[in-house]
Amino acid sequence: MVVRFPKHLLAAVLVVTSGACNADEIRVAAASNFRSTLSVLAGRYEQDSGHKVLLIFGSTGKHYAQVIHGAPFDAFLAADTERPARLEKSGMTVPGSRFTYARGQLVLFRPGRHESRLDETFLESGDFRHLAMANPELAPYGRAARETLVSLGLWETLDRRLVRGENISQTFQFVMSGNAEAGFIARSQLEPRAELSPGNHWLVPPDLHRPIDQQAVLLKDTPAARDFMLYLQSDEAITVILDHGYLRP
Repeated sequence: MVVRFPKHLLAAVLVVTSGACNADEIRVAAASNFRSTLSVLAGRYEQDSGHKVLLIFGSTGKHYAQVIHGAPFDAFLAADTERPARLEKSGMTVPGSRFTYARGQLVLFRPGRHESRLDETFLESGDFRHLAMANPELAPYGRAARETLVSLGLWETLDRRLVRGENISQTFQFVMSGNAEAGFIARSQLEPRAELSPGNHWLVPPDLHRPIDQQAVLLKDTPAARDFMLYLQSDEAITVILDHGYLRP
């Protein structure tokens, strides 16, 4: 038996089917510090494009290793410039796709209200049991924290008090849970959460560590992935990135 659909229903089916065929999934591996910002950006992009953006967050070092071993990512948003450049040099990226999407800021943070200012004198005093930081071998913010302590001449003094998170998100949890009295985190992690005051945060002077320039690179040259990377460089995206505590690239 042949079933004939009314013309208006058939047209509706064709429209829905066409939209579904044009929608693609984009797998993006991203640094943990960019979680809240990228979630906003991906949501806006999905709404405008119809594509689905699957976000996988973790340390830049771990993502790099996964890419090397064939993880099926379409794009990689690192928290440094070194690893995207390595991938580019090894021919694992789409030529000409590497760009800097943000410059991060390192912050020393302790929750709550405090009468005394939080700055390098807090670190020099040693008036704490544990200080959190991300693993400097895996996370660029951890590397910046180590460089800061080295610049202040405190790395060897404080080494035994350091609690190292696998990534900057875990480091933030160490501080918020009380497992560490204070910690080096990304400024972007504080923007939506904390009332900033001189007593609970110290924006680490940029001359104490190398710049935290964060680069993105395209791993698979699909139309949807390329379009998403172009969106990250748009004026709208840059405004969101700046609003979340980053500096202009």
